[in-house]
Amino acid sequence: MSVVSVGGLRVFGMSTSFQAWVAREGDGTIDFAPETVDESFLPPGEVTIAVHFSSVNYKDALAVTPKGGVVSDYPIVPGIDVAGEVISSDSDEFTPGDLVVAHGYDIGTARHGGYAERARVPAEWVVKLTDGLSPADAATIGTAGFTAAMSVAALLDRGLTPDDGPVLVTGASGGVGSVTVDLLAAAGFEVVASSGKSDAHDFLTELGASTVIGRLPEDPDVKPRPLGKSQWAAAVDCVGGKTLAHVLSTLKYRGAVAASGLTGGPSLPTTVLPFILRGVDLLGIDSVQLPIDERRALWKRIATDLKPRHLASITREVDVENVTSVIDSIRDGGYTGRALVRVAGGF
Repeated sequence: MSVVSVGGLRVFGMSTSFQAWVAREGDGTIDFAPETVDESFLPPGEVTIAVHFSSVNYKDALAVTPKGGVVSDYPIVPGIDVAGEVISSDSDEFTPGDLVVAHGYDIGTARHGGYAERARVPAEWVVKLTDGLSPADAATIGTAGFTAAMSVAALLDRGLTPDDGPVLVTGASGGVGSVTVDLLAAAGFEVVASSGKSDAHDFLTELGASTVIGRLPEDPDVKPRPLGKSQWAAAVDCVGGKTLAHVLSTLKYRGAVAASGLTGGPSLPTTVLPFILRGVDLLGIDSVQLPIDERRALWKRIATDLKPRHLASITREVDVENVTSVIDSIRDGGYTGRALVRVAGGF
């Protein structure tokens, strides 16, 4: 059978084959390995994308972890971030050659994601990139950076200004936290970065943190106080659990926390006192099901006033053939910043 190369993909007769990292479940384990598949492997959808880049998020690590709880059915191609070029479209909104990003919804959990040379998604999940962002930028920012931008935008839209006082960022050395520190510092805020990684001080200072502190609360075995000393005008919490309870108890009067994380656990051991005595707000941040119009509007801001300044410092690039090492590091809590996954030419 004759083989031709089209856009870097191998074409066998009438069928186009491509490389994909596929997670398959069996006997209580997850087998995660590269495979050669064809277009019949892709789900239905209006927009087919040649994937240039993806990234690694904590959810990607859960997707290849037995009982990780994020994948509805195997086999699955993980990679909740997809950035690249449209190669075919049944939608009037997109044409071949458009540079796009897609993330959230079911990508990488119930629909094949970014760790493959091709992806196919509904048109209403796709964002066309503006002149201010490349596919590499978009994947570097990815779900984590988008969540950071959502968090900062929520606080700014609520009226927060640098004159209000310091802003705390918990889990600051992670993907969401590091981009958040960068964005808040760029907007002129005094940023206090909290991280359990003792070697993250210089990294967070470079991103603009005024002060770097350890994990909160300092003693994780101490029962959180309903109210503590007022310290923060606002906070972005990427941890949850006792950390979020501590943050709520130490916000200033009418402060707010934008919360998106649960690495510290899903429970919230606090009381109503911060809400009814200090009037604080708990702002839930969900980037998965955000409506597409709001998603596209925020990506326009990410290309302009909410564009991270230090993407190069935050990010390490890895070929997709080596993605498992990054996944293992993120799953073990040992990774700092963002991981950009080169898909095109990375197999």
